[in-house]
Amino acid sequence: MSRLPAGVLREATVDVGAIADNVRHLRRLTESEVIAVVKADGYGHGAVRTAAAALEGGATRLGVSDIAEALALRRGGIDAPILAWLHAQGADFALAAAHGIELGISSLEQLQQAAAAASADRPVSVHLKLETGLSRNGIAPADYRVVFAEAARLERIGKLRVIALFSHLSNASADDDRAALRVFDEAVGVAAALGLAPPLRHIAATHAAIALPETRLGCVRIGIGLYGLSPFDDRTSADLGLRPAMTLRGAVAAVRRVPAGTGVSYGYAYRTDRETTLALVPLGYADGVPRQASGAGPVVIGGRRHTVAGRIAMDQFVVDVGDTPVAVGDEAVLFGDPTLGVPSATEWADAAGTINYEIVTRVGPRVPRRQVAE
Repeated sequence: MSRLPAGVLREATVDVGAIADNVRHLRRLTESEVIAVVKADGYGHGAVRTAAAALEGGATRLGVSDIAEALALRRGGIDAPILAWLHAQGADFALAAAHGIELGISSLEQLQQAAAAASADRPVSVHLKLETGLSRNGIAPADYRVVFAEAARLERIGKLRVIALFSHLSNASADDDRAALRVFDEAVGVAAALGLAPPLRHIAATHAAIALPETRLGCVRIGIGLYGLSPFDDRTSADLGLRPAMTLRGAVAAVRRVPAGTGVSYGYAYRTDRETTLALVPLGYADGVPRQASGAGPVVIGGRRHTVAGRIAMDQFVVDVGDTPVAVGDEAVLFGDPTLGVPSATEWADAAGTINYEIVTRVGPRVPRRQVAE
């Protein structure tokens, strides 16, 4: 019977070898430069370890949401190019530029603020974000010409270096994504006519990078695929040639034999229908285990699959293991690589009515991350 290290109640192991292999695989598949998206602390896997593994696998740039995340990578010793694209009003572009952070720009105002952060010998590197139908941040089509013209002027006088034009797709349908790509391509043509010729264009994240080759454009942003999870409802990680990097597990904290009719956890949403054994697992919604998966989340203990019995609490949940021999300290695996016989993060997402992105990203700070390289 597998066990956690002595004194450990719960942990998430992160297989950095899987992350590097996933990048290698997606580089081969897409024949494109990979921007590895490590925002939200590397989707819960740890931003610095994920960034290092992705770079080892051949990623050439990293993507994060905001400047604070980018600076945390710099403090962690990551010196590769980093793009940050979501900014608060008055964000410190000068600090970002001093640390070599590339800025995603979504408006004329942000463009001017970036130029103001330039020094005499250091232009600020920017990626111009275009609104192409997702209705989030990005330069509006009505403003393309004025922003492109100003970006070209600022580049000519040495204030800016325009690294890329980019956008984001909705994944609503292939037709919707192709429509957004057409808007993007038209914008690239307008930019070229106004004197902008950035070396990169990127619009595809994992979903489109795999499913719509025409969106690759020689550079793709890989987020969920980096962590070995599938963005598709009908294709598994294994179908895509990816390996899930995170395994979430806990050490059984208590075992009790109970008679039929015993109520389990808050509200007695579950009552035993026979004499049985209950195992207590010390993970709860404070650790990111979704309460919505109460009575439905899958767990493997001793190589056998079971289901959460009753409601998931803040710190713990109960599993009815029947007559399976279970002891305090035994390993309970919530999710990991399903090819190894454990549940997947997607199964937990299905049980909770959400997506696998949320399952791994929400794993809380109380859960120690332990790096492995299998």
